[in-house]
Amino acid sequence: MSFSAKGFIVTALLFIVLGSGCKSFVDKGNGSPNNSNARTSSKPDDQGIIHSGTGEEKEKPAAGKANVSGKVFYNEKPAANIEVKLCEKFNQYLGGCSGQIFAAKTDAGGEYLIKNVPPGLYEGLTAKVFDTPYYVFATSGFVSSARYQIEAGQTFFAPDANLFKSDLKLISPKAGTKVGPNNIEVKWESYPEAAYYKFSINADSLSGAATNYDYINKRVDGTSYVLDKPLAAGSYTCTVTAYNGHDIKLAESPSDIKFTVSGGGK
Repeated sequence: MSFSAKGFIVTALLFIVLGSGCKSFVDKGNGSPNNSNARTSSKPDDQGIIHSGTGEEKEKPAAGKANVSGKVFYNEKPAANIEVKLCEKFNQYLGGCSGQIFAAKTDAGGEYLIKNVPPGLYEGLTAKVFDTPYYVFATSGFVSSARYQIEAGQTFFAPDANLFKSDLKLISPKAGTKVGPNNIEVKWESYPEAAYYKFSINADSLSGAATNYDYINKRVDGTSYVLDKPLAAGSYTCTVTAYNGHDIKLAESPSDIKFTVSGGGK
């Protein structure tokens, strides 16, 4: 746990906020990446609750309890030794995981099994992003966090979690720089195994800046793009996200890269 119009970010699909000693990735502009590896087809219902998908139960839960099973991937490959937490309570903006917390780690095949969980409604299921302070949510489709209905005597098959990193390097505009309003170049380093990228330029409206929605989640097949429209004077934040050929999010640039436009666009 989006990883801007938003690690080592799942489908999670899994947008940066404080968690229980860690931060979450939330892809604010594009939601979580597609869950193309998922064994389950679970999606939140109209109350935002995810029910169990389907899968092979490897171990029966204790009487009156439940198990939680799932998989964690990075770039569609199993991610081993990843910490997964099931949280009774979860506040995305304050405190993160709280209440009863149940944890497990993934095996060499990226699978985890959280055993003997009391049945009930849980507010968070997160996968830590390798050795970073970040995590992603185990969700399905284009949502971020969700609630999980755990039933007694059953194994809950969770949506797959797709990790993503936060180490994509933005070359320009550099943080803290001032640029003119015209022909602004957004440029970044090529990311391993990336098929394409998306960038977003978000305006701080209090500074007088104005968001141009042509530059929100703008897809680019290369590693740079020159804005063909001027930006109004003010402060902006730029983020770039890398995806593989199956639309799985691989990495994003830091979310705090701010620059200033001076002069104002016409």
